[in-house]
Amino acid sequence: MSLLPIRQDFTVFRHHWKGDIAAGITVGIVALPLALAFGVSSGVGAAAGLVTAIIAGIVASVFGGSNLQVSGPTGAMVVIIAPLVLEHGAAAVPLLSVLAGVIVVLAGIAGMGKAISLIPWPVIEGFTLGIATIIALQQVPNLLGVDAPAGSNTLQVAIETIGIASWPEALTTLGLAAGTILVILLVTRFFPTWPASLIGVVLGSLIVFAFSLDVPLIGALPDGLPMPSMPAMNLDLITALVPGAFAVALLAGIESLLSARVAAGLVKGEGYHPDRELVGQGLASVASGMFGGMPATGAMARTAVNIRAGGRTRLSVITHALFLLAVVYLASGIVSRIPLASLAGVLVVTAFNMVSRSTARTMLQSTRSDALVFCTTAVTTIVLDLIWAIGVGVAVMCILVLRHLAKQSGVRREDHGDEDRRIAIFRIDGAMFFGVSDRLEAEIPTLDDVDVVILRLSRVGVMDVTGAKALADIVTRLREAGNVVYLKGLDPSLLDLADRVGVIDALGGAEHLFDSLDEALERARNLVALKERKGLTR
Repeated sequence: MSLLPIRQDFTVFRHHWKGDIAAGITVGIVALPLALAFGVSSGVGAAAGLVTAIIAGIVASVFGGSNLQVSGPTGAMVVIIAPLVLEHGAAAVPLLSVLAGVIVVLAGIAGMGKAISLIPWPVIEGFTLGIATIIALQQVPNLLGVDAPAGSNTLQVAIETIGIASWPEALTTLGLAAGTILVILLVTRFFPTWPASLIGVVLGSLIVFAFSLDVPLIGALPDGLPMPSMPAMNLDLITALVPGAFAVALLAGIESLLSARVAAGLVKGEGYHPDRELVGQGLASVASGMFGGMPATGAMARTAVNIRAGGRTRLSVITHALFLLAVVYLASGIVSRIPLASLAGVLVVTAFNMVSRSTARTMLQSTRSDALVFCTTAVTTIVLDLIWAIGVGVAVMCILVLRHLAKQSGVRREDHGDEDRRIAIFRIDGAMFFGVSDRLEAEIPTLDDVDVVILRLSRVGVMDVTGAKALADIVTRLREAGNVVYLKGLDPSLLDLADRVGVIDALGGAEHLFDSLDEALERARNLVALKERKGLTR
């Protein structure tokens, strides 16, 4: 399938345009407070959040691989961007967005869209729990109405913020945020089709205006989009941002593909193209950076709202972006009066809703290995960072999987039904890899009273070079002890590896390989009978 837009992406508009426009406006209403909040929380400002939602929303919709995906700033992306803003300043974020976008585009061109399936479910869920916790912790300064102290560790900053907060003054912003949260919860409970976050923010803003409360506000916003241009750059800044750009690109790919995959499953007959989705999301981040925005990714919450509201084509996503564009040109003055505490309340609710309680319970009540990976990934995300969390989670899962494979692997001697015990059959089960090679060698003894040893490998589906070397050593040891060795059931896909490592030479040639146990037994019996006639049996 092409990585570029096709005519069919847009010809379907005429079949769903009414529902798509209505859905797009609904998503726009939901996206407005989130875009503002994520921009503020990341440290680049509310305007950057709006620009990202508009530009990325349009570009990703046109070039992406999903008809339903809504893209823009997300909480997970904020978790990476906020420490980089503290280190390099907000002016570096557009360049970061361009660099990360180029990496994601190259990943899509290279066909890496399927790589998401390699990340285990407990890692993804632990990762999500950790991100949600960090998003909530990042709101502590705005909840208490103070500037965040310097530092890159969110947990440490949140604790220090509590220590420097002015009491009882902080109760004003804390109460405003709590009221916003309460409104969102009540509206969601009793009027589920209403835009709960927007209503909470509006009521919070009205309270601040009515009582002239002295609380931090969003502040002045531009009344239009800037002209696109390449961000200011130099070699030193690019070099400093490259590690962060790879982290952003990795997160953008994971979050976008997960969201697109879930969205496709929510609508009957819907699908998505993972490689094209990466290309579209990468171009969205590049375009966002050129307009002064931040990196973007697919947003599961907004995508779900789009689907529930009746969106079925890319027109709904484009409509949501145009709605936000209208807000910039027509209502920037009103938006600038929104209190930061209300936006913090919105993000606290967002963080809480990111985590599925039933899924977390399933993780903790499943196997001990899955529960360990889930908790380890979540804790690593909070204490260290996102990339470490993915790496540690996948590494722990790999170790546990290898441990499980090792437990399932072993050697068993089989009875072949002959009275003549000069033929021995050993069945090797499981995987032959570095984790079990020594044990398998030890479990196959040298038998002085046996003339022929048949090794059954039909239950071996995995073999690495260490396992193949162990097999060659087993064959060599048996032959040196005077045994003739036959291999039965070696998977054809492993034959080339076995040949390169020397298994076939150790056997004495390919004629010692058999697909059928009956054929191997018949050859063994004939050999034993020949030795008997020649008086060579043991």
